[in-house]
Amino acid sequence: MSAKDTLRHNKTAIQLILSADQQLILDKVYEKELITEREYRIIKSINKDSSERTVIEIVDKIMEKGEARCRDFLDLLKTDEMIKETYPDLQGMELNYTLHPQRPSQESSSAGNRGILTFNLMCVCFVTVALTEVFTRLGFKVDVEKDLTADEIRTKVQNLGRENFVDHDALVVCVLSSGEEGVVYGSDECMVSLRDLRWPFAADRAPTLAGKPKLFFIQACQGDGYQRGALPCSPQPRQGEFSLPQPETTTQFDFDTLASEADFLMGMATLPGYKSFRNTTTGSVYIQELCRQLMRSMDDILTILTRVNREVNKLNLLTYKQMPQPYYTLTKRLVLKFVC
Repeated sequence: MSAKDTLRHNKTAIQLILSADQQLILDKVYEKELITEREYRIIKSINKDSSERTVIEIVDKIMEKGEARCRDFLDLLKTDEMIKETYPDLQGMELNYTLHPQRPSQESSSAGNRGILTFNLMCVCFVTVALTEVFTRLGFKVDVEKDLTADEIRTKVQNLGRENFVDHDALVVCVLSSGEEGVVYGSDECMVSLRDLRWPFAADRAPTLAGKPKLFFIQACQGDGYQRGALPCSPQPRQGEFSLPQPETTTQFDFDTLASEADFLMGMATLPGYKSFRNTTTGSVYIQELCRQLMRSMDDILTILTRVNREVNKLNLLTYKQMPQPYYTLTKRLVLKFVC
């Protein structure tokens, strides 16, 4: 049974149980971004004496948003400790669901097989397992390569770029290593530039990947700097006209042309010049959050990476901060969907 069918089958009972505290469930679905701020305000404006109507509006709104949102809602009911404590009767309900295969979409593009290549240079096993699980469910064939030297990395991507991708929808390359600005290190501590990772897959070199998304997720420091937090300023009334200061330099990404290097996305764990952090037990905070957001819902990839930015930025890492950076030349909206 799908998540939506499970929710429909148990709708009356769920609504009666949640009516015991309608404000808590409303706050929870808003906190987890299952409804928008506007929807939250509208539902909250409902007569507070009509708790059941409030909950009905919440459940109906979740169901309108489709299978993925129903799945997130059921997971929330089953796993959130405050919800389990407030609504103990939920624990006796059968709220399990079955994942049904869904096709990937990139606007009007057709679906097919997809592939992923992971360079696990530092052997961070927890995040490698997480990446493998997520992308397998998204329909990718996973190939994990460990402890490659710089030359072996270049050879691997060059050979991969020569393959025939006519039956594939997309390519994902994940690199987990250390690095400096614009480069990552091989296991021999020699450098590989980000450009060297990309160029074998440009349209003029890998024609069967032309027009298809090529996603790179790079977990590596990009310098020795530490990012610090700052409190936002309170809005101030404008006094006349003002002009913004001009930056001393303008960052230029090293794409050749849009024609040859279109449809790339680079997901960087951190900004140029700064370190990235990893937990000694669970691995990279960036990759952890990336996997969590990919599993959470089937939004387009840029929406997902914006959430990754926000969640990683919330973390306090030894009093420092980390801000991931995606940049891209995608020409279509990309949505990755579960196939298993």
